[in-house]
Amino acid sequence: MKNHNRYLWIGSFLVMLLFSACAMIPKGAQPIPDFDADRYLGKWYEIARMDNRFEKNLQQVTAQYALNEDGNITVLNRGYDTLKKEWKSVKGKAKFRTQKTTAALKVSFFGPFYAGYNVIALDPSYRYALVAGQNLDYLWILSRDITIPDAIKASFIKTAQGIGYDTDQFVWVIHEKEIGVDHE
Repeated sequence: MKNHNRYLWIGSFLVMLLFSACAMIPKGAQPIPDFDADRYLGKWYEIARMDNRFEKNLQQVTAQYALNEDGNITVLNRGYDTLKKEWKSVKGKAKFRTQKTTAALKVSFFGPFYAGYNVIALDPSYRYALVAGQNLDYLWILSRDITIPDAIKASFIKTAQGIGYDTDQFVWVIHEKEIGVDHE
């Protein structure tokens, strides 16, 4: 009985940790209020990221967001693996953590496991976005084009540094025009 209680406690703790991780956002970061998901949908090019094991060696990375029938968002991430010389893609889903007018979502590519997806900076025309994960290990700069104006880039870097991100660790993504591989 003693072991049973210990396993029950450990299981409960892990479930609590999993669900609390879904709502996490780095301290000091705030998701965009007055967010218009319909304007955010469509194709985005990854300009920079904090490297992570899911995107290791990927260039020409894009994210495509589309609205599902159930009101959630389908996510299709695609990138070119420069070591294996092949395209990789993964499909996932995103859900709003609170109301749909706050850019605080959770995204899953692997079954019931979700991670934070927080749009923390966004230009008024919805052309450039700074997206924070659930901690300081995850951060992305996105653009509707394969480049981003220097002023926007500098602003996003300053915002990220103010939260505590080490932006010297950014991986700057190369896109097709720069490495000569057909994107589609």
